[in-house]
Amino acid sequence: MELFKAILKSIFLGTVQGLTEFLPVSSSGHLVLTERLLGGTYVGGTLFFNLMLHFGTLFAVLIAMRKEIKTVLKTPSALGMLCVATLPAGIVGLLISEKIDGLFAGEHGLIFLCLLFGATAVLLLLAELTAARRKRPKKLGWGQAAAMGLMQAVAVLPGISRSGSTIAAGIFAGARAEDASRFSFLMSIPVILGGVVLGIAGLCTSPAPEVGLQEGLGLFFGMLSAAGSGYLALRVMQRAMGRANYKWFALYLLLLSLTVLWLDLLI
Repeated sequence: MELFKAILKSIFLGTVQGLTEFLPVSSSGHLVLTERLLGGTYVGGTLFFNLMLHFGTLFAVLIAMRKEIKTVLKTPSALGMLCVATLPAGIVGLLISEKIDGLFAGEHGLIFLCLLFGATAVLLLLAELTAARRKRPKKLGWGQAAAMGLMQAVAVLPGISRSGSTIAAGIFAGARAEDASRFSFLMSIPVILGGVVLGIAGLCTSPAPEVGLQEGLGLFFGMLSAAGSGYLALRVMQRAMGRANYKWFALYLLLLSLTVLWLDLLI
């Protein structure tokens, strides 16, 4: 029974991670909230478990965007823009990621989530309005890539959607919604990969986590569900990305923000 519960819990968390990684609703915010509500312990600790779930979504984006990845690797300018867009988040992640984790795990973590879910909702609404009013969007270039990179650095905060905020930044900087969305998904690859590598490197300085049958199966099914749900979410966003229709995501985030506030008052 305990094994069955552990596997179900891992599948649920993996599905949450996969769906919210590419939908503009903040995967890190959802994981922080879900793990806080579920409680309990995770193999190797929460950080290690989350890293493995992110590793699952990395497989999803590599498979779903394999054609775009090949194009970028063959185009020096596109590869350069991707590097420029990745740099800010890499620097911020190295400097303050541990402080951020501690902040959201603390006493006022739910209040921070409430505010940042709400901020993402506002960003999405403004992005949709901007895209609808712009008659002559620009081709995605270095300026738009830099703007999206800066916003990706802000999105290290749980509750700020990485995909939603970077797409919004690209639209604000003049890019077409479709181009901004495609580039945002490509931006996720080095960020997720870098986070997994650095996280594992940090864990190497700690005692190796004990992984028995229950923990191993939990990790396996968690990663599998993260990969499957991530692939599904990415396909949905790829079909919808040209329409810049973000109002329903914004409404969901506003309702979630109010729910988190209620939970904070209740707890």
